[in-house]
Amino acid sequence: MSTLIAPSILSGDFAHLAKDIEMLNKSDADRIHVDIMDGVFVPNISFGFPVLKAIKKYASKPLDVHLMIIQPERYINRFKEVGADTLIVHLEACTHLHNTLLAIKKAGMQAGVAINPHTAINNLDAIIQEVDQLLIMSVNPGFGGQQLIEHTYRKIELARNLIEKNHSKTIIGIDGGVDLANAPKLIAVGADLLVSGSSIFKSENPSHTIALLKAL
Repeated sequence: MSTLIAPSILSGDFAHLAKDIEMLNKSDADRIHVDIMDGVFVPNISFGFPVLKAIKKYASKPLDVHLMIIQPERYINRFKEVGADTLIVHLEACTHLHNTLLAIKKAGMQAGVAINPHTAINNLDAIIQEVDQLLIMSVNPGFGGQQLIEHTYRKIELARNLIEKNHSKTIIGIDGGVDLANAPKLIAVGADLLVSGSSIFKSENPSHTIALLKAL
């Protein structure tokens, strides 16, 4: 399977989101990554339901919706209604993670779990069978434009071992500081999906940058 590319629309032009989404529709991107922040779990506030619904209206690619919010279980059905295809919740934000993952699947979405840089992979040992996408945060969540944390490579290797040990079909996504320089190594150690924001949208030709990432 070729590496999946999920550009993060958080780095797009908010005044011209439809234009950026149309570019992504025509590009080699596989998915569109949408960050939802509540100003509590992370310091920033980003999109809400109306914006996500508007993005879905124009997007022809699946939406990976990444919830950086507390108590995400309150909004599972609502996110399904406004267009999420994969719903990613943070392990650190879920008191009853197993129930939350089952509820996401019951609502008709793929279930994802994100983990912060300080969170150990072995915390997922009892739950990995229920995880469709493991999103390893390679920066501290909440802000774009950060540099990838070096320990991420080791975490990917540990995640790959855990997935294989449990015979799980979980894919490994990396979110934060991903660019053309570090993407080859991320793929080499086991990443299946790359989330990239600044390196795509701040490049001279975002569509071409996506094509270069996809070709790795």
